[in-house]
Amino acid sequence: MYADNNSGKKVILHIITGLSIGGAEMMLYKLLSKTNRMRFKPIVVSLMDCGALGNRIAALGIPVHTIDMKTGIPTPAALWRLVHTVRQIKPDLIQGWMYHGILAAQISVIFVSYKIPVVWNIHHSIYSLTFEKKLSAAIIKLLAWLSKLPSKIVFVSQTSQIQHEALGYDSENSCLIPNGSDTSLFKPSIEARLSVREELNLPENTFLIGLICRYHPMKDHANFLRAAAIVLKDYPNTHFLLVGTGVDRENQELHQLIEELSLCHQTHLLGERNDIPRLSAALDIASSASAYGEAFPMILGEAMACGVPCVVTDVGDSAWIVSNTGRVVPPKNPEALAHAWKELIELDSEAREAIKKAARDRIITSFSLESVVTEYENLYENILTKQNLRGLPIPQYSSVKDI
Repeated sequence: MYADNNSGKKVILHIITGLSIGGAEMMLYKLLSKTNRMRFKPIVVSLMDCGALGNRIAALGIPVHTIDMKTGIPTPAALWRLVHTVRQIKPDLIQGWMYHGILAAQISVIFVSYKIPVVWNIHHSIYSLTFEKKLSAAIIKLLAWLSKLPSKIVFVSQTSQIQHEALGYDSENSCLIPNGSDTSLFKPSIEARLSVREELNLPENTFLIGLICRYHPMKDHANFLRAAAIVLKDYPNTHFLLVGTGVDRENQELHQLIEELSLCHQTHLLGERNDIPRLSAALDIASSASAYGEAFPMILGEAMACGVPCVVTDVGDSAWIVSNTGRVVPPKNPEALAHAWKELIELDSEAREAIKKAARDRIITSFSLESVVTEYENLYENILTKQNLRGLPIPQYSSVKDI
């Protein structure tokens, strides 16, 4: 697939580590789903494989290329495949997603015969480099040294921006564009509430608390489950819904903790699902139990758009997202998490409806997907306009022979 810049559309190449289901990956998918195709031609390169989202992106009519890198240090062959792919696509602008994707984007432009502006997209907060894998920590440090090179560094989180700048990331070319939620897709639904309880063989009035995220130490599922055990002492009919990659009965570590806490009958592990809008709308409370690493948890905005109040740990920008429409507690403190859940369980019907409305209104007003997509599109236009004003016109190639 070769780009055709003669159409007048700006070719935006997104390079991302992989396309498994995660916050950054889903934000890329949502951005692509709303990108104005009259102005931009998006193309995606996954450094690994197509993952769970590759086919969904391709179904949008967007080309998806894979480099098939293996986890670990990239090989020269993989680097060559990346460079060859970028040369074929001839993008007007490259956006790198997550640290490995950012580094790949920045390296790839070295081997192209014309200047391509690069945008970094950072979806991670850093409370300590000791929490990171050794290779990831090394890349984070390297990117700090390279951070004057990109045209813009986009942070999705205020906290993340502050933390990265403290690590030496350039502050002159950074900006904040939060994650956005599709409020037409994520919305209150009585039908979802009833159908999910029917699926789980639960009574219609069952109080349901949810944690929707992949299984990873930073997500601290143990914190969530220990809080669940505390709540059940006072509210034995409460049930807990856990959704995400690796969150299923095959996860022996998770299953063992559930058994130790005597939560087997109140806990539902659904694994990776494609009906997140439905599951989110079915909840009475959505929660984040994370210990570190979060920047702007997208699942919070999606739950709030469904009119579901959130109880979150104070990691990344979770407190800013929730504001006064939910509760914020310290990380690694199941007693505080359980107490906050109890406060919301005990709300009367009038107060419950008020907080649900406030949650959705906040997302519509401050974090809608449409406004976020507009910010990205304006960023692309501004960067490309500045490049032209500097006398670095974007080449108009008609075939690969022109390279």
